[in-house]
Amino acid sequence: MFTFKRTALALAACAALFPAHAQSPAETTIAAGLGVFSGKGADRALFNQYRGVDKDSSVAAMLDIDYSLRQDETGDWVDFQGYDLLYDTRELDLVWKKPGDWKLTAEYGGLVRNDLNQVNTGVLNFGSTAPQVVALPPGTGANVDLQTKRTKLGVGYTKIFSPRMQLSVDLKTEKKEGTRLFGTGFNCATALDPSCLGSTATSIGWATLMLPEPIDANHSQIEARLSYALEKLRFSVGYYGSFYRNANTALNPTVSGSLYDPVGTLLPSSATLLGYLNQAVALSPDNQAHQLDLSGNYDFTDKTRGTFKLAYSKASQDDGFSSPSRTGLTSLDGQVDTKLVQFGITSRPMPKLSLLANVRYQDKDDQTPIAYYNLVSVNPDTLAYTNRNLSNRKTGGKLQASWQFNPDYRGTVGADYEAIDRGEFTATSAIAGTSALRQKTNETTVRAELRRRMSENMSGAISLSSSERDGSGWLKDNAGLGVTEVSANDPALATGVFMPTLADRQRDKVKLQADWTPNKDLSLQFSAEHGNDKYKTPSVYGLRDTRMNQFNLDWAYVISSKWGLNGYLSKGLQSFNQARSAGYVMSFDNTSTSLGLGFTGKPMSQLQVGGNLSYVNDTSKYAQGLDSTATPYSVASLTASGGLPDITFRQTALKLFGTYALDKKSAVRVDLIHQKSSYNDWTWSYNGVPYRYSDGTTVTQKADQSVSFLGVTYIYQMK
Repeated sequence: MFTFKRTALALAACAALFPAHAQSPAETTIAAGLGVFSGKGADRALFNQYRGVDKDSSVAAMLDIDYSLRQDETGDWVDFQGYDLLYDTRELDLVWKKPGDWKLTAEYGGLVRNDLNQVNTGVLNFGSTAPQVVALPPGTGANVDLQTKRTKLGVGYTKIFSPRMQLSVDLKTEKKEGTRLFGTGFNCATALDPSCLGSTATSIGWATLMLPEPIDANHSQIEARLSYALEKLRFSVGYYGSFYRNANTALNPTVSGSLYDPVGTLLPSSATLLGYLNQAVALSPDNQAHQLDLSGNYDFTDKTRGTFKLAYSKASQDDGFSSPSRTGLTSLDGQVDTKLVQFGITSRPMPKLSLLANVRYQDKDDQTPIAYYNLVSVNPDTLAYTNRNLSNRKTGGKLQASWQFNPDYRGTVGADYEAIDRGEFTATSAIAGTSALRQKTNETTVRAELRRRMSENMSGAISLSSSERDGSGWLKDNAGLGVTEVSANDPALATGVFMPTLADRQRDKVKLQADWTPNKDLSLQFSAEHGNDKYKTPSVYGLRDTRMNQFNLDWAYVISSKWGLNGYLSKGLQSFNQARSAGYVMSFDNTSTSLGLGFTGKPMSQLQVGGNLSYVNDTSKYAQGLDSTATPYSVASLTASGGLPDITFRQTALKLFGTYALDKKSAVRVDLIHQKSSYNDWTWSYNGVPYRYSDGTTVTQKADQSVSFLGVTYIYQMK
C-alpha cells in the first residue's frame, strides 16, 4: 500500500464526518484511490522497503473494503475487512460470531520486503540453489534485486460450551519465498591444508562470494486451548505445534576460473581453494516442535491468589544432511526436551500492603546424539572432535512488596534472582578459538521505586535497580579435546577474549517519570533513564563497560474543540568501551535523536485535516585509540587509516492529509507525503567506492534518497 498508515484510519476519519444513522443490518465502506510518486528505483529504496508497489512505477492504485453485518434475529455478527487488495501486501480479515456462543475467524495476508541494496553481479542462475560464479569487472554485471514475500493464511474457532468451559483452536500457515543477502567464503588455513594457499601475484588463496539465499519455506502452527473455571480455580490445558519445512536443503555453487585479489587483480584460484568454494552450503533444515501446558490460578482467599504453569515441549530436527558427514551420518537427529514449572502468589494482607512472589524452573535436555563431525588442528596433526551437549537448567525467582504510605505516596521494593547451569562440557568436543567458557552464572537484582502524586494534575516516580552477576570458574581450552577449570589468575587467560554474557557484571539503573496535566487542554509525559554496565574478566581485553541514557517527552495541546497539536522528543545514547589485541582501545557511541510535531483540525463540518513533521538523526561513532602495548604496525595502520568513519542516518518526513465529506455517504481524502533520507554506511562502500567481492560483485545503496507522494482516495459508505 502506498500510504504510511492503513486505510482503515482514513475510513475512521471519514466516519467521524458523516452524520449518525440508525443501525442497519449491513454496512459497507469501500475506498478506492490513485497515487503518484516522484523518483524511481534507488530514490525510493527506503520508502518502498515494505510496499508491494513496483520500484520503477510512478503510479499506484488502492482498493479497501470494510463490511459489517448484525442480525438481530439470530444474534450473528459478521465483520470483514480487506486492505491493499491490488498488491501482494493485501490483507483480508473475517470475524463471524454469535456472542456468548461461538466465534469463527479467518485471515489472509501478504508481506513484501525489498532489500535496500542494489546488487550488480555476473552470477548466473542468481537466486537458485545452483548459482554459477562468473568473475566480471565491478559494475559490468547485471543489476538484480533481493526480495522476500510472505503469504499467511489462518483460521480459528472458539466455542463457549458454558459459562465455565471454552475451547479455542487456531491454525496458521505462512509461505516465504524469494532471495536475501547471503554468501560464502574461505580463508585458507596453513596448518590444515598448505596446498590451499596461493602465491602472491600468482594465484588466489582466499575469497568471499555474494551468493543469495534462495528461500522457499513454509511455517505452520497450530494452537488449541481448553479452559475451565470453578468457583476458586481457573485453569486451561493447551497444545502448541510448530512445523517448519524448507524446500531448499542446500546451496550448491559452481566456482571456477579466476577471482580478484584484494587490490583488484584477476588471478587464477588455487585448485584446493576451488574445492572448498564448490562445497555445498546447508540451508535451514526442516524442524518441528510440540508443547503441552497446564496453567491457571487459584483464589486462596479474596485477598490472596496463586498462579501456576506446567509445560513440556519436544523440539526435533531430523532433516537429512545435504551430503553424509565425514563419518557417514546422514542426519543430526537433533532433539531437545524442555520442562517448565512456574508458581506465583499475589496477596494483599493489609489495605496498604501488596505482596508478590514467584519461582520459575526450566530444564532444557539436549538429546541430540554425540558424533565426530569436526577436525581441530593440534600441531602438527589434526584431531577429530564431536558436537557438544547443550543442555541447561535455569532457576529464577522474584519477590516484591508495595506499601501505600498515604494517598500521595506509594513505595515498592523487590529482588530478582536467576541461575543458569549449562551442564558439564562434553569431553570429546573442543572449543578451539575460544579463550574460555563458564558452566554456571548467577545474577541477583535489587530494585526500589517511589511514586508520588504531587497534585491533582501531576504525578511522578523514581526507580532504582542494581544487579550483580558472577559465576563458577573458567573452563580453559585444552588445545585439543575438552576443557580444564582454572583460576582467574591463570596467565593463559590474561590476553583472552571472553563472551560478555558469561563475564562478571555490575549493572545499575535509575529512571525518572512524570505526568503533568496543568489544565484541561495540555498534557505532558516525561521520562529519563540512565544505566551503566561494568564487566570483569581475567583478561585485559574485551568489553569493559557500557553506558546508556534515554530521554523522552510527549505532549498534546487542545487549541479548541476543532484544533489540536501534539509532539514528541526523544534522545538516546549507547556507549561501549572495549580493549582489543595489538594495543587497540575502542569506544563505540550511538546517539539517536528523533522529534515530531503534528496537528489535527476541523475547519468546517465537512472537512478534517491533519499532518505531522518528523525528524530522525542516528549517528554511530567509532573512537579508536592505542595503549602503551601497541605495536609499531598498529600505530602506523591507525595513523594511515584514521580509524573507522562514522555511520549516520538522517530522515525528514512530512505527512499531510485532508478528508472532505461530499454528502452523507461519500468523502474524498487527499494524502501528501514527502520523505528525504541520507545514509552513509561504510559496510558496502566508502568514498563512493563499493565493496568488491572476489568475483567482482558489488552491493550498493544510494546515500541520499528523496521521494514525494500524492494520493487521492474516494470513500463510499452503503447502509
